[in-house]
Amino acid sequence: MVIQALIGPATKLIGKFIEDKDTKNKLAHDIATMAEKHAQELAKSQIEVNKMEAQSGHWFVASWRPFIGWVCGIALAWHFVIAPFVIFFTAMFGVTMPPLPEFDMGSLMTVLMGMLGLGGLRTFEKYKKITK
Repeated sequence: MVIQALIGPATKLIGKFIEDKDTKNKLAHDIATMAEKHAQELAKSQIEVNKMEAQSGHWFVASWRPFIGWVCGIALAWHFVIAPFVIFFTAMFGVTMPPLPEFDMGSLMTVLMGMLGLGGLRTFEKYKKITK
């Protein structure tokens, strides 16, 4: 991140121009925490957007997350359950067939684990009685 790369040089510049040690330390701390504060604000903004999308009465806006969840679930079922059974039974009965489609499981798992991580956070919130 650009802000983090500028923290060190900005802190050194503060030391050259400001004589008061307390003021210098406060400014250095403010600069050092600036990137973190910015990231937190971005996360809060995204949470608000997510809330508004989930509350939308329009099916297209409110349904994209469940759609992605179903796509990931079906792809996972295909890769780990359905395709192995198809391969097993075609081999067992001696049926010749073209190779089954394959896809990048790394990309799928990235999306799926991200979604499951959010679901896990929600479960944690309920467990700690943070939300109803």
